[in-house]
Amino acid sequence: MTHTRVRIGVLGLALVAGLAVPVTATAAPPATAPAPAPAPVSAPTVEERRLDGDVPQEILRRSGFSTVAPVFARGLGRADSYREARRVVAREGSALWRRAVDRVQGRGPARGDLSRDDDRPLYWARLGMTHELRTWEPGFRLTERQRAALLGELERTSRGQSDIRLPHGGDGRRGKGVKRVLLTGFDPFTLDRDIRISNPSGAAALALDGTVIDTPEGPARVETAVSPVRWRDFGEGAVERALRAHLPRVDLFTTVSQGRVGRFDVERTNGAWRGGFPDNENVSRTETVPVADPASQPQWTTTTLPYEAMTAADTGRFPVYDNTSVTEIPAGGTEAVVRPDGPTPGSTARAGGGGDYLSNEIAYRATLLRDRLGLHGSLPGGHVHTPVLRFGDGNTDPAAGAVTDPAFVRNRLDIVAQVRAIVAVAVSASGPDRPDRSDGSDRSDGSDRTGRADGS
Repeated sequence: MTHTRVRIGVLGLALVAGLAVPVTATAAPPATAPAPAPAPVSAPTVEERRLDGDVPQEILRRSGFSTVAPVFARGLGRADSYREARRVVAREGSALWRRAVDRVQGRGPARGDLSRDDDRPLYWARLGMTHELRTWEPGFRLTERQRAALLGELERTSRGQSDIRLPHGGDGRRGKGVKRVLLTGFDPFTLDRDIRISNPSGAAALALDGTVIDTPEGPARVETAVSPVRWRDFGEGAVERALRAHLPRVDLFTTVSQGRVGRFDVERTNGAWRGGFPDNENVSRTETVPVADPASQPQWTTTTLPYEAMTAADTGRFPVYDNTSVTEIPAGGTEAVVRPDGPTPGSTARAGGGGDYLSNEIAYRATLLRDRLGLHGSLPGGHVHTPVLRFGDGNTDPAAGAVTDPAFVRNRLDIVAQVRAIVAVAVSASGPDRPDRSDGSDRSDGSDRTGRADGS
């Protein structure tokens, strides 16, 4: 749900110039270090090329987000140095995240007739910004590495990853302090199948960010972020960078993605395998999930969410299942088999309960990080799959259908409300809040140096 290039044109120019120099004795000019090569203007990415379609443009227009990229481009145009450009990128990326959260949560004008609960304006506006940044030609020298750093800053800030503000925990002995919950969602995906797609996990992240949920164990503050549907980012350690500083400080975390039709699943087991389904860049990866220290990498990780309480509670219209199924190659075997009750000893992963796509991978990475931080026994965490978000019965044709309809909105609102209710149950069933470790003393240095339910 990955490369450094070296350019060598300077040498060739020097050789050509040398052939034209008259053969006379001259003093050699003083040696100087070559100036860094300017960053080439990149072609739009696969994701960015979809922006020109009628549907993305309609979503941007009807949400009031069509001005985001032009305003950002003007800000970049006024930057006269890399440092100033970085300030513009951080400011505008964070502003996009806050604007998307505010719109979903009902703050400020809606600026359009698209329903406020929609996650898609954030996705398409971000791509407009990355396209402007990727093709920007500044009036100062900008290296390829600097442009890549600016793009990384834009990704982090516009996804809420730089906006996670956890409160100090309460008195764990009483269990009535402010619980701290971290939740992640995903971008829309499978856009070549239906470019109108919305992702309810991303909508839930926007709806819950910064909110407080009242539970029998006291209030719970929820902080959220959204992940890309790109193998490349995961292989470069984006999940670990986003979560590592926060897991020691939270009382519960859950990664969330879209999964099966008509049901929620709490995924019991996550597998260390990528099954090759194309991501939003139309890239496939079929391999073991690449992580730091692969020699100690387990084939499986498990949820520590209170799945029994989560599946037993009445949280909404969709049933919630404890999904224990995996696909494995048994020890000594060569063929993959489905195990309905989880993996057998010594087996090799081919799919976790959540499949073999990026939804499984974020669950695997987050729970592996939890374990490598020494938090397996104390931190409830794992993955929840939402139902597939469906359009109304008369609006199922991607080529001719409308970008929204009443059933589509109702389904998304119901899914988001049930995510909130499931989180409340999980917090209530997880016991007292954990001691606050805001100094980061529990951080590890080993998890972010990395090289399908059919959903994300």
